Amino acid sequence: MEPLKLKISFLSLFAFLLCVSYSYSQQGNVTVNQDKKIAALLDLKKEMNKSDNDSDRYKIQVYSGNRSGAQSAQSEFSKSFADWHPTMQYETPNFKIWAGNFRTRLEADRALQKIKRTFPSAFIFKPKKNNSK
Repeated sequence: MEPLKLKISFLSLFAFLLCVSYSYSQQGNVTVNQDKKIAALLDLKKEMNKSDNDSDRYKIQVYSGNRSGAQSAQSEFSKSFADWHPTMQYETPNFKIWAGNFRTRLEADRALQKIKRTFPSAFIFKPKKNNSK
């Protein structure tokens, strides 16, 4: 009975190796032909996405208070977080420091976690639409 098990084991191993040797992955080349105007449209979309005036985006408020405090918070924020450009806004009677221009709440939440280490009072908001145009 022992030689039969040994023969079955060798036969199974041989069949497995035979299957492996005949199976192979395919290789090929992909060529993408696209209109040159698509690259121009993508560049235009990137420029449009950089707009800070889009009210459908999320921002993070870092500071609200007097002008000197806002200026120091803005410079401290710029030193700590080079990825997000802080802007100073004036809403009577306070100066506010806003940072970021996030498309989704998830992006803003991730940034807020990092920012809260330095600015614990920071919070996420959506600016009100400006209908004065």
